[in-house]
Amino acid sequence: MAAAVRQLERSPDADDALRQVELSVIVPVYNEEANIEPLHSALKRVLSNVPKRSEIIFVDDGSVDNTYPILHRIHDNDPQCRVIQFRRNFGQTAALAAGFAHARGDIIVCLDGDLQNDPQDIPRLLQKIDEGYDVVSGWRIHRKDQFLTRRLPSICANWLISKITKVKLHDYGCTLKAYRREIAQNIGLYGEMHRFIPAMASWMGVSVTEVEVNHNPRKHGRSKYGLSRTLRVLLDLITVKFLLSYATKPLQIFGTIGFFVSLTGFGLAGYLSYDKLVLKHGLSDRPLLFLAILMILVGLQFVTMGLLGEMMVRIYHEGSKRPTYVVKQLLD
Repeated sequence: MAAAVRQLERSPDADDALRQVELSVIVPVYNEEANIEPLHSALKRVLSNVPKRSEIIFVDDGSVDNTYPILHRIHDNDPQCRVIQFRRNFGQTAALAAGFAHARGDIIVCLDGDLQNDPQDIPRLLQKIDEGYDVVSGWRIHRKDQFLTRRLPSICANWLISKITKVKLHDYGCTLKAYRREIAQNIGLYGEMHRFIPAMASWMGVSVTEVEVNHNPRKHGRSKYGLSRTLRVLLDLITVKFLLSYATKPLQIFGTIGFFVSLTGFGLAGYLSYDKLVLKHGLSDRPLLFLAILMILVGLQFVTMGLLGEMMVRIYHEGSKRPTYVVKQLLD
């Protein structure tokens, strides 16, 4: 589906200013009509005190309320503001991916559009970037959410993600993060992958740190997340682990599994052969015979899957990547 892009005329001075953007602030929003204007005002106050030429990119993730008309009005009155509108709701990961793709700043900061992240924490993240870190993650140490449905699952998920990915963070789910541009724009995002960006970036050898940030209770609208996303996060965690460890060498995981399964099958077959040829026992009523044959065949299938995976990895890395979003309109 082709994207319809609306381009506004600029003067040469404006184009020169855009090329000099140092900081991009990305805000994915979905049905946040009551929060847009207060958030925009708060961002403007904070960014006016940041010694970097900045831009604000709102990504409207297919809102069905008045979010987009409000964003359109803000864009018309604020040359610092850019708006990306999706044709439908693609999810926060796709919204962040669109923001990363359109960001011009050398540093990219992301935060939620529900006013729970505090824009006043942005300078603290930038200070860590200036100290040499590549990724700075916010840690909502005093989180203002329900314990059983939000905080407890988050605590468990953060512990599990840290253990599996070996990138230890207290709050993977906090959207308020700062990235160097080359990190953010070289990570393919899909599913619920946005929370795993620090872990996915770890293969580049990046330096990651945390900063304690404020967290406000939601005043307007309702949360778009709940316990239903827990399974999706766990499944994506499996994908992340695979990508981190075996993305470029799938034969090593499938081949290893296939080798041990087949080895077990051949071991059982050897035992049954000894039982038949030496001990003269019958095999026609032995379920173990069918298990041995099954394991040998399954093992060979795993090895074949690994070889096919190697071919797909080659095609994937040599081909072009398909976007996970469709832009309806770009106010630029």
